[in-house]
Amino acid sequence: MTDEPDPVDLPDLPRGIALSWGMAASPQRGPKREMSVERIVEAAVDLADREGLGAVSMAAVAKALGFTPMSLYRYVSAKDDLLLLMQEEASGVPPLPDAGAEGGDWRGEAERLYRAQLEIYLAHPWLLSLPINGTPATPSTVAWMDAYLSALAETALDYHDRTAAMLAIMGQARWYGTVSAGYAEAARVGELSVAEVGAREAALFLTLVDADAYPHTRAALEAGVMTSDRDPMAFGIVRLLDGIATYIDRVAATGSPARAVECAPLPDDPALAADKRVRAAAKTVREAEKALRAAQKNLRQVRRDAVERIARAAG
Repeated sequence: MTDEPDPVDLPDLPRGIALSWGMAASPQRGPKREMSVERIVEAAVDLADREGLGAVSMAAVAKALGFTPMSLYRYVSAKDDLLLLMQEEASGVPPLPDAGAEGGDWRGEAERLYRAQLEIYLAHPWLLSLPINGTPATPSTVAWMDAYLSALAETALDYHDRTAAMLAIMGQARWYGTVSAGYAEAARVGELSVAEVGAREAALFLTLVDADAYPHTRAALEAGVMTSDRDPMAFGIVRLLDGIATYIDRVAATGSPARAVECAPLPDDPALAADKRVRAAAKTVREAEKALRAAQKNLRQVRRDAVERIARAAG
């Protein structure tokens, strides 16, 4: 006879999570005109798409719908819940697997999911401004996770490594989206093209970056890395997938995953970092490092002057 495990009590679902799964009851009383959680979320997403996340408030959404703010609270009781539901709506669902693709093409499927996520970030850049407070337990989040894990299902990786690979690819999409959205916003504000933003940025760097102080960066700038047609961000996802492919082959050949990857040291305790004496000491270190860089720059200049002086004396 085996002992049955004790039942696990499910925690009370936050209202935003319950709403996303359709597990929260709708109010029985409300405005005479039709109102729903779906309409509220759609209006909020539209507002964020047009004016940015900062424009979204319960009052602004209510105004867009022609209702009072209090009427919205009958459906969505807090702004945090609204933001969660907006994220759920904008993230959508992952594309269906390519029916024409060969079975076991994990890389092709991962690339499709990556591109689909990147398109979502570019269509709704405000998603990238939402704080990351853990993994949202919403249907969309689970659907994207399942799609990536499905793509990796026929590889030799175990579930731990599949999840790690999924997070790496999703993180790369988020990083690419953050950079692309930032340049797009700079272009919009400056009434420029993205290429023009890059050209101005390159000119600024060339003006500020001294070859003596930063020789390698200066050489890269002069090589045109900031104005090249090559997409430096694409390098990341391609090399990432190359690395995952190599790891999959290694696991398949050895029959076991590699040893656990050691985590990088976590940052100091926030309370320690906020201590006045610790902050003062850290500031002293930064000032000393700055002074050292200035002294090194001065030494390089003095040496150049000395070389020229010696050459003139010898001539």
